[in-house]
Order: sequence, then C-alpha cells, then structure tokens
Amino acid sequence: MNSFALHILAMLLMLCDHLQLTLLPELPILRCVGRLAFPLFAFMAVEGYLHTRSLKNYLLRLLMLAVISEIPFDLLVIGSVFYPVHQNVIWTIVLGLCCIWAFENIAADRQRLLSAVVIIASLGAAIIADVDYSSAGVLTLLAFYAFRGTTVRCRLLQLLSLGFINLVLLGGVELTFPYQALAVLSLPIIWLYDGSQGPHNGFIKAANYLFYPAHMLMLALLAI
Repeated sequence: MNSFALHILAMLLMLCDHLQLTLLPELPILRCVGRLAFPLFAFMAVEGYLHTRSLKNYLLRLLMLAVISEIPFDLLVIGSVFYPVHQNVIWTIVLGLCCIWAFENIAADRQRLLSAVVIIASLGAAIIADVDYSSAGVLTLLAFYAFRGTTVRCRLLQLLSLGFINLVLLGGVELTFPYQALAVLSLPIIWLYDGSQGPHNGFIKAANYLFYPAHMLMLALLAI
C-alpha cells in the first residue's frame, strides 16, 4: 500500500467519524472505524518528516492548514465560529513534529538543552491549548518515529505504545465499550505500507491538505 492509498483511507475513516458526530449519531459503528484515522495520519506525518526536503516549509504548510481549519473545526465540534477552548488536530501534528525534531537532536547529541525545552513545551502546549488528542496525540507521532521500521521488534513496540496511549492515556476510566482502543487496529494497515508515494501532483497534494477543513465545513453546514 502506497502513501496515496493510506491518505485516501485515512480521509475516509475520518469522514466516517465526523459523520457519526454530526449527521448519523445513531450509527456508533462509524465511531469505531473512525478511531483508526488519527494513527494513520500520525504515521504519514512522520513519513513526511522523514522525507521532506525542507522541514521549515513542511511545518509552515501545516501551520497554515491549522489556522485555516480552526473555524471549520469549531463549527463542527461546538457549532460556533470561535471556540478557543479546544484546537484542531493539525496543531497536534505540528507539536508532534517539533517533538520529533527535538528527540532527533538529543539522540544525535546536538542542542540537548534546547531540544529538551522543545519537548516539554510541546507536550505542555498540547495540554494547555487542549489540542485534539492532547499530549497523547503528540506521543503517538513520537512513538511512530522512535519505533519506525519493519522488524518484529519495531512492530511489537508500535503495538505496545499505541495500546498504552489509546487504552490508558486516552481511554481513561471509560466504563463503556473502549472505542479508543480500536485505534490499534490501524497498525496492520500501516504495516502494509510499501514506502512508495503513489500518484502525486500539485492537485493531489492540495486536495490532501484541504480535505480536512473542507469536509468539516460541509458537515457543519449540513448539520445546522
């Protein structure tokens, strides 16, 4: 499975999740399959980090997307154009990539003090700003970076880390069906990734970015 296919699948799973949130609350199965979306996006963001020619430009594009997505996200979640209490998931990805940069520097024995500050600040910002998936979302990206690879050991560590993040950190004291734990089912899909890019041009790249705010805005308007 190439990068293009993973992106398409992740977008469809996210759409299912948001459909259940807005138009089809009577279909919890959509919430179940939607739990797989964020790990797929987190994994692909890490792949983007590893293969980008300019981390600065990559982060700038994501920051622009985060800003553009905030009003559609607020409309989807709370029905208001301004809701400063909770922030969209693109901010989570940006903070996660900052943590990866810092972790990479510490591992290479570079700028260790600055890197430690960046990691603490990123995790703290995720909690204080209440970004989607909070600091657990940031740790998801860091886990995919730290345990990247196709060996049995790497995949076992991915399974353990994703299980801990989703069942313990995000699952909390949930006494009903642990929907969030279903996120670990994204791993067999991720393990099918062959490292290739697949179809890629300017239009596809723009569509991948803009799908997030566009589908949220459309669902929010339909739910009015």
